[in-house]
Amino acid sequence: MPGLLRGVARTAVVAGTATAVSGRVQRRQAERYVDRDANIAAQREQSYEEQGGTVYEPVAAAAPAAAGPDRLEQLTKLGELKSQGVLTEEEFAREKAKILGS
Repeated sequence: MPGLLRGVARTAVVAGTATAVSGRVQRRQAERYVDRDANIAAQREQSYEEQGGTVYEPVAAAAPAAAGPDRLEQLTKLGELKSQGVLTEEEFAREKAKILGS
């Protein structure tokens, strides 16, 4: 039975790490697209000015969604694993630092 719990805990940690990495990739891509969209808007504004058209103030780009709820969910799962005795204090602290540091 302890081997099964350890395997389940390891799977949960791996899944959590994969989720964190995926979230980081999504945020990085969103930031890249925000820059691209800002460049496109600037080019359009410049072409409108050259044509003598009305220039509107650009709308602020939406910031990438914060990973707050996702982090909270991961921390909750880690806490549950620790309270069940699946994770040691050191493992819990290490994984918590990974989640909060990402």
